[in-house]
Amino acid sequence: MNRRRFLAATATGLAAAPLGARAQRFQPPQDVAPLIREITGGATATPGGITVKLPQLAENGNSVPLQLAVDSPMSPEDHVEALYVIAPRNPRPLVATFHLGPDSGRAEVATRMRLAGTQKVVALARLSGGRFLLTETEVLVTSAACLDESM
Repeated sequence: MNRRRFLAATATGLAAAPLGARAQRFQPPQDVAPLIREITGGATATPGGITVKLPQLAENGNSVPLQLAVDSPMSPEDHVEALYVIAPRNPRPLVATFHLGPDSGRAEVATRMRLAGTQKVVALARLSGGRFLLTETEVLVTSAACLDESM
């Protein structure tokens, strides 16, 4: 590698580095309280109760691994009916909905999701009997996904 190529590559890298941070500023977190009220029907969600495995630092927001688990007997009388994943900085904050029932065996799901920058991901569980659990987990995303290129 000669000196000119090295300088050109370094200048390109330095010029591109602030673009990711600037683009993330255009995606402010949305107020997800109305979405949560719609899902819960206005019922109050109990904090905690959901085990969320999400990396604290995600280098690429295009594919962030996520695991959710709720300690439930999964019996006909007491089971998890649904799990919701909400990402307030994504253009569409309701990332995923998983429908479960007593025949599911365990209330556990694993998937990958896209994240539009650093944010608190909300996990919401709807239990039988109209109860709800809510857990928030912070994730730092260094290279965001879900960005509108026109911004």
